[in-house]
Amino acid sequence: MFNHLSAALSLLPRLLLSSSSSSSHRALTRACSRLLPCSSMEPAVVRCIPGEPKLTISFSLEGSHKHMLRDQGETLGKVLARISNGIIKGQGKAKKSKKNKVQQPSEAAELALVKLFHDGDEVADTALNSDAWQDGSVLQVGDVKYSVQRNPPTFTTAELPLSLLAGFPVCPKLEVEFGNLQDCEFTWFKENVPNKSPEAGAEVSGQASSWTEVGSGRVHVPSNQDIGCRFKLCCTPKDGARSGPAKELVSVGAVEAGPGVCTFDNRHAYTIREAEWPAMRVVSYNILADIYAQTELSKTVLYPYCAPYALQLDYRQNLIKKELTGYNADIVCLQEVDKGVFTDSLIPTLDAFGLDGVFKIKEKQHEGLATFYRRSKFKLLSRHDIMLSEALTSDPMHTELLEKVSANGTLKDKIMQRSTTLQVTVFEDLNKPDRKLCVANTHLYWHPKGGNVRLVQLGVAMQHLSHVINEVAPGAPLVFCGDFNSTPNAGVFQLVTEAAVPQEHSDWSSSGPEESCSMELLSTFPPLLSACNQPAYTNYVGGFHGCLDYIFIQPDSMQVEQMIPLPSHQEVTTYEALPSVAHPSDHIALVCDLRWNP
Repeated sequence: MFNHLSAALSLLPRLLLSSSSSSSHRALTRACSRLLPCSSMEPAVVRCIPGEPKLTISFSLEGSHKHMLRDQGETLGKVLARISNGIIKGQGKAKKSKKNKVQQPSEAAELALVKLFHDGDEVADTALNSDAWQDGSVLQVGDVKYSVQRNPPTFTTAELPLSLLAGFPVCPKLEVEFGNLQDCEFTWFKENVPNKSPEAGAEVSGQASSWTEVGSGRVHVPSNQDIGCRFKLCCTPKDGARSGPAKELVSVGAVEAGPGVCTFDNRHAYTIREAEWPAMRVVSYNILADIYAQTELSKTVLYPYCAPYALQLDYRQNLIKKELTGYNADIVCLQEVDKGVFTDSLIPTLDAFGLDGVFKIKEKQHEGLATFYRRSKFKLLSRHDIMLSEALTSDPMHTELLEKVSANGTLKDKIMQRSTTLQVTVFEDLNKPDRKLCVANTHLYWHPKGGNVRLVQLGVAMQHLSHVINEVAPGAPLVFCGDFNSTPNAGVFQLVTEAAVPQEHSDWSSSGPEESCSMELLSTFPPLLSACNQPAYTNYVGGFHGCLDYIFIQPDSMQVEQMIPLPSHQEVTTYEALPSVAHPSDHIALVCDLRWNP
């Protein structure tokens, strides 16, 4: 009978098939038995999508996994004959093999009887594959019967992160087809490591590694007691009550010790609960792209004080994920987001905490902007992202600004070389569907002497935002987040908060007389308010500290209900500067609660 165990049971380690009274074995058996279908029949999984030329048929026979790729327009008889022939060939090879022990040939192999039934009736051999393989049908191969599952919920991606730290959330990367991640079931296990004091349910001394059930849910947080142990996750894809083939994931490495107290831990005390409507919590954060953190310049010049392991992506991602999830935010605007970090780390983690996200990569770059939103509060209506230099020359609304910039060819060329992007997203308030919100996210030119470039970039951005709101969401308030690379005395800050920059402002000649371009620049918005005021710094590195990041709002539409205090100077400088073993970026996140005006 063991030849016909369920495919889900075959995922269990061999140790479960040996005799053992260990409670850890029983716990794992109980958990994974919940993954099995109620029927005693093994599954035959069929993936058949209308419009695709092929379908796949997958099942296990005599310990061997069969995966067949066939034409949807092929007749059923050809597939059944192929299965039958495969059995006969397989038995013939087994008899000829000198390595095999003497076996009793299975009845299925001897008879090679292969039939498909639906509602108790045999399906005609002339039926087309696309019609024949219906959900709930029964495939009979010899004396073995399979329950046909057509397009069941299936994990197409299922991975655990490489690095696990005690006290930091572990979120698997999951993608499901024909299912809903919110419906899926999860059971976590901790490895019982030999030579450690066994806890309740731990292994008996001398046995191979065993596992103890430690939790359920999509996210698990290892404790200090788990240091040195690997983790296992049994997960079942589901769509409502319908289940698909289970997956078992085992971590590559063991849980390691975390850094202890981080710079954001005290901040989380203010964000234990989500903001209550009509308030919403907004985060803006430059998370330091890996492509910049791993350069030789970063290691030896920019951040020589930072321990090399603390600049590694896997380590920093653990800190970033814990920090972001602990804020319980409704809108999160991130800068310097590596494409891989967005898809492999941020999306899986923040999705598990109720947020969806959109990403805009910079042209010819590997990093960009990401905006996440709480799906229980907001509905994504539209996106209006632009590359600022491209918009300047291609959109007629910027004709006047382009003419003024073109007066200095050197400056224009520098502006056109930048891939600086503006991410613009329009949302609907699900609590009040007739109300919309425009969220903008940007990361302006970085050079300390690039004030003139940043002014032009911001001029394009403000004009574009005004156009989007007027055309798509009239009356919608603007929340403008980002790393503006501008201190409060810069022209950029003045343009946003005073709605105008005079032509004599020093930033127009910030890069020298050869790139000077004096003009009066007017904002298309009334003065905006910096929701987090003007902190002493939001960027703190060895050679510089200053306020470069902002969350700008329209004070006639929104009020600041709460600004989450930034880390203390002592916390920031514990390891000299940022980033550090206790802080994953050279910037500090801005976090505030905003309340809609009635």
